[in-house]
Amino acid sequence: MATAETATNVPWWKEPTKDQWYAYLAAWLGWTLDAFDFTVFLLIMVPISKEFKVPLVDVTFVFTLTLWMRLVGACASGWLADRMGRKKPLMISIAWFSVCNFIAGFSPTFWFLFLFRLLLGLGMGAEWPAGAALAMEQWPMRSRGFMSGVLQGSWGLGFLLSSACYWLLFDRFGWRGMLWIGIAPALAIVYIRFWVKEPEVWIENNRRQRAENRIVKAPLVRIFRRGVVGNLLNACWFQVAGFITYYSINALFPTHLQNDLHLSTALIATPLILANLFVFLASSLWGIVSDRIGRRWSMILPALVSLIITPIYLLTSDTLIIVIGFILQGLFAGGGMYGQIPAYLNERYPTEVRASATAFSYHIGAIFGGLVPPILTFFAINWHMGFAIPMLIATLFGLVNFIASLFFGPETKDVEMVPDLVVA
Repeated sequence: MATAETATNVPWWKEPTKDQWYAYLAAWLGWTLDAFDFTVFLLIMVPISKEFKVPLVDVTFVFTLTLWMRLVGACASGWLADRMGRKKPLMISIAWFSVCNFIAGFSPTFWFLFLFRLLLGLGMGAEWPAGAALAMEQWPMRSRGFMSGVLQGSWGLGFLLSSACYWLLFDRFGWRGMLWIGIAPALAIVYIRFWVKEPEVWIENNRRQRAENRIVKAPLVRIFRRGVVGNLLNACWFQVAGFITYYSINALFPTHLQNDLHLSTALIATPLILANLFVFLASSLWGIVSDRIGRRWSMILPALVSLIITPIYLLTSDTLIIVIGFILQGLFAGGGMYGQIPAYLNERYPTEVRASATAFSYHIGAIFGGLVPPILTFFAINWHMGFAIPMLIATLFGLVNFIASLFFGPETKDVEMVPDLVVA
């Protein structure tokens, strides 16, 4: 009782140890830089289409397959993270997606670009499960929701960085220069190698597996066992809905501004920068809410608000309303809805299969999210609808399912991550 009272009286930022802060920073760097390397492609699809003289639908399919490859990379990384620890897969993933993005900048043909963006997807998918487990397993329960929001919301910071680079550098260096910048994240590997330690809960769980001869050699298989699979299926529904919503809002918004409204580089970059700044801020603020009212309602409430915002800015041709509406989406659909994913998914699963389970449930959503750009582009161009109406329909569909899946899902706010063997 005294320990609990002491912990409550200590400011939340003083409760984590130095090693816990180091581990969290590693996950934060990996996720933010992952976002930069991925989202930069959303800004250069039109110029790539023009240079290689390929239909825009073909370019969006590069995006689709990159997302699909994330599932493969994530499952491999989740298996490695559950068997070998969280650090090594994180380091490998960052090196992988950084180098692939850099090489893609030298593409002599569209198919060369296609190949290396495809390979980039493996590294992208590998980063999230290792990084999220590394951060969430070590972070104190009291402020885990808030720091989950900061972590996941930093995808918006990565998107903001790519948007700023597009604004400042695209007109001078073109789309190739935008990809070459993607080598910079590889520098984070040095920091992770020398300053980050494995989570104690994973170390103890792994020790118990070996001591009791109950080693989980195939954690990805164990997540489909009775007692876990129901939780897994609900999490997959939740993530499919989330990915469809996110990419219906964000994947083609720059294309909508370029093709439908013919806006300048600065006018395209400005709402993206502001919206993604709000993604980060809102994700952090809703994280504070989640530590008080729970993970589920801190995601359901902003999703309900987003249902109202979506038609307002997608059913108008007024540039100011479109920009303001998209920025508001950053507050609710962009930030509020997604900030609790690292905490919520990691709190749902036992330690010996945590990375594998979160990798699968999170990235199964990427399969469906990856279908969004080519399908919406098909209707926008072939049916002469423009991008706004397809984006509206898909966003509303995703939001309704997102809310429903959370309504039927478990609450995990007070779950403590322990080294106990559950499925071993």
